[in-house]
This record gives sequence, structure tokens and C-alpha cells, in this order.
Amino acid sequence: MIVKHLSDLKGTDDEVYGEKGTWVSRRFLLKKDGMGFSFHETTIFAGTETYLWYKNHLEAVYCVGGEGEIEDLGTGKIHPIKDGTMYALNNHDKHYLRSKKDMRLICVFNPPLVGREDHDEDGAYPLLDE
Repeated sequence: MIVKHLSDLKGTDDEVYGEKGTWVSRRFLLKKDGMGFSFHETTIFAGTETYLWYKNHLEAVYCVGGEGEIEDLGTGKIHPIKDGTMYALNNHDKHYLRSKKDMRLICVFNPPLVGREDHDEDGAYPLLDE
């Protein structure tokens, strides 16, 4: 059984700040945990916009606080995000994530991340081994 508290992650290697300063991700489960997915709590900082394209991963996200929007660049449609909203990037969708108020998001990635990944020039996480 794996049991962790958010406070266990803060200030450790499992707390990753994006290089562009738009988010922080606390990574509860990683590839090394053997669950077949990774599980994160990510805060998208208020007033920011982040371009993302998870070409190597599928992601499901559930908002538990804050407010913002996601813009699907394939369709041009903008979806509001607030507490209780879930979205899934099931087609490796290119998108912008914008935050009006700090958004607290619970995220699941498949395949799982290994730990310190940050977005590359395409807005993607690279596929890494341990």
C-alpha cells in the first residue's frame, strides 16, 4: 500500500516547478511505483497561459479548485474550467490552458512520468526511463 500526504512532497524532488513559471506539480505516483500511471496535483498559477501538446501521453484532469479555461486548438472551442470539471486529452490534443484564479488540478498520465519531466519546446513531456 502506498500512502502519501501533500506535505510529504513539498520541497522534495517530487515537487516540480515548470521552467516557464506557470505551474507547480506535486507528483504522488510515478513510474517507479508500478501502478501503470502517474498521479499528480498541479497548480496552474493565476493569470498564466500554457501551451501544451502531450504527444507522448494521455492525460485526464479533474479540477478541485480555481477557475480558468482550456482551448482546443484542433476545434478552436474554449471550455471553462472550475471546481468539478473533468477533461481528458484522449487524442493527444494540442491546447492552451489559461488560469484566471489559481487552478488546483488532479492529473493522471499514461504512460506514467518518471519524476522531473518539464514541457519541451512542443509543450510535451518527453518519454523517459528511470
